[in-house]
Amino acid sequence: MIAPQPHPQPLPTLADGTSVADGGSGRLFVVVAVVSIFTNLLMLTGPVFMLQVYDRVLSSRSEATLVVLFTLVAFLYVVFGLLDHARARIAARAGARYQLQLDAKVFRAALGRAVLRGASRHLPMRATQDVALLQQITGSPVFLALFDFPWVPLFIGVIALLHPLLGLFAGLAALALAGLSLVNMQRSRARQENTFAAQQRAEALGRQISVEAGQMRALGMQGAALGRWAELRRHALSEAISGNDSSGGFSASARAIRLFLQSAMLALGAWLVLRSELSAGGMIAASIILGRALAPLDQVIGGWPQVQAARAARARLRALLAATPAETPRTKLPQPKGHLAVKGLALRIPGAEGNSGFVLRDVTFGMRPGQALGVIGDSGAGKSSLAEALVGIWPPALGEIRLDGALLDHYDPVQLGRAIGYLPQRVSLFAGSLRDNIARLDPAATDENVIAAAQAAGAHEVIFGLPNGYDTIIDAEGGGLSGGQMQRIALARALYGDPALLVLDEPNSDLDDAGSRALNLAIRNAKARGASVIIMTHRPGAILECDLVLRLKAGRVVALGPMEDVLRKTTRNSGAILGPGAGQEGAAPSAAGPAQGGQPVARFPWDTDRKGGA
Repeated sequence: MIAPQPHPQPLPTLADGTSVADGGSGRLFVVVAVVSIFTNLLMLTGPVFMLQVYDRVLSSRSEATLVVLFTLVAFLYVVFGLLDHARARIAARAGARYQLQLDAKVFRAALGRAVLRGASRHLPMRATQDVALLQQITGSPVFLALFDFPWVPLFIGVIALLHPLLGLFAGLAALALAGLSLVNMQRSRARQENTFAAQQRAEALGRQISVEAGQMRALGMQGAALGRWAELRRHALSEAISGNDSSGGFSASARAIRLFLQSAMLALGAWLVLRSELSAGGMIAASIILGRALAPLDQVIGGWPQVQAARAARARLRALLAATPAETPRTKLPQPKGHLAVKGLALRIPGAEGNSGFVLRDVTFGMRPGQALGVIGDSGAGKSSLAEALVGIWPPALGEIRLDGALLDHYDPVQLGRAIGYLPQRVSLFAGSLRDNIARLDPAATDENVIAAAQAAGAHEVIFGLPNGYDTIIDAEGGGLSGGQMQRIALARALYGDPALLVLDEPNSDLDDAGSRALNLAIRNAKARGASVIIMTHRPGAILECDLVLRLKAGRVVALGPMEDVLRKTTRNSGAILGPGAGQEGAAPSAAGPAQGGQPVARFPWDTDRKGGA
């Protein structure tokens, strides 16, 4: 029995036992707003107490009144502390729910965009980082300050009740800080965007250097690559420091202005006291209330870079989701049997205009279950592009691809994925166990099906040679597996579930003779069970089990037909490729490719090749 993978730990719950994974982040934000009503009202506790002490206790010299007032104030501050703590906790959990609601939706949309040609392969991770950024700001002081904003007019009104002139001054002070906040918004927007773009460029290059570290070292590129990365980092750091200097200056100015305005309010109140228009308690209370009224503005100015980053993240997510068509429920079609029809297929590089940018033109062919088609051609002929179109990665610009009579878009994506086995030219595995990789991360996969796929790919013995067999844990780069081992595991993944359509792109590029024999046996067995098999290759050894061959040249079909006929018409010395007895019943050429002068034929000798040509 293959050991199952550990389950993730349960998410934290709210006080009522509700998991943060439950929906309703909007309701929690409403709760935050309601709690903010009481926290802001309780913020008047200090000024009112000060007013009562100066105007009632000191004048009456009543110790009993002082004790009662102080006891009440102590109780109210305890309530305030509990409510403020609860508000922060609820806001953090609302952000967590918001993230959980968006994560899968955004990641799915980003994956859909990332598979398109010309799109960044890092888009999914950037999108989830944007979601995390929105979640993080919900627990920050600047976010909670936004809930305190509506109470600024109330505090100004309370000050006006003490004296209209004080209320007028408080209103002008709030307008002054609001104007400073608007200037900060305008000045910081461009800097924030420049900083983000510079950081993304540096991170993208850093990830590429990490992935290709071995290759760069072998080519002596490490110094140049690190120098370029360091330059991007310096530029990003320069932009960040410039932005921090600007926002820090505004924040310091806002804090200094707020403290000055409180002192000015105290001076104005003292003048009114001297004119017998205000009590001493009112003078102190007005200064304290003004500080509370201006605090949200001060916090927003200081935390505006966070707000600006969150707004930019939200705009990117909105653009991503707007560009992603809403998924509509698809009628579950019958399981495909492998009838493939490609008619007038043309593929175009995204963004190209006019008659340019086509990588494939007018590709037409058909297959029935149990047939194998070899797609051959020089590098850049369009073989891999055709493979991506056949599995639904690259949507056609013109023409159509039908599987069992239905367009690929008519199938439910999950159903279509299970009906297709795909081995890409550049093999990549997932971080996890070999079992998980072969099973396509399917939690319902059985050990029997996983082992059957590995045996079909000739990878069963290879896996047994590893320390922990099927439970061997690897990272995304293969974790010590050779190129040939990774290719065999990827072939097993393609064969998992007995798909009706098998698309293999350069499946023997890293295989030795034993691996090539296992590959051809897998193709033969897939044909025997009724699958349609398509192999993109420039090596003759990969098409030995093919019934048909399609040759591409500069994105166009130049030959299509039975393998022997196409090779005889388009290659020199086709007998060396086909081997002795080709076309005869029971002929079994070498899996590594027929020999020419005792050596395997490594490539197709096209009839148009010149002596010594590439």
